[in-house]
Formats: sequence, structure tokens, C-alpha cells
Amino acid sequence: MVGIVAAVLFFVAFLINAADISTNDAFSSTNVMLLGLMCLALHMAGVGTGWARRR
Repeated sequence: MVGIVAAVLFFVAFLINAADISTNDAFSSTNVMLLGLMCLALHMAGVGTGWARRR
């Protein structure tokens, strides 16, 4: 699930960069890309995979 969120964030960052949309500093394409990288790192670490052991 976190990997899908990362893909969506990368796509939004690409659209902001490709369309040259002027946004404020908190929502720039670099910041959205960094959020995508954080979600990708969480996905690679196993967070949100759904393989939890339950009793």
C-alpha cells in the first residue's frame, strides 16, 4: 500500500515539474518527490505490507 502511495507522489511531482506549475515552497516538486522517497523507503522496510502475524 505504501508503494502505491509512493508511485502516486512521484507522479504528482512529475506533473508539477513537467507542467512548470508554480506552487508555494511547502508543495514544490522536490518536496513531493522526497515524500515519495520516504514512502518508498518505508515500503522497502516492510511497513504496510499486510504480512503481520496475528493470534
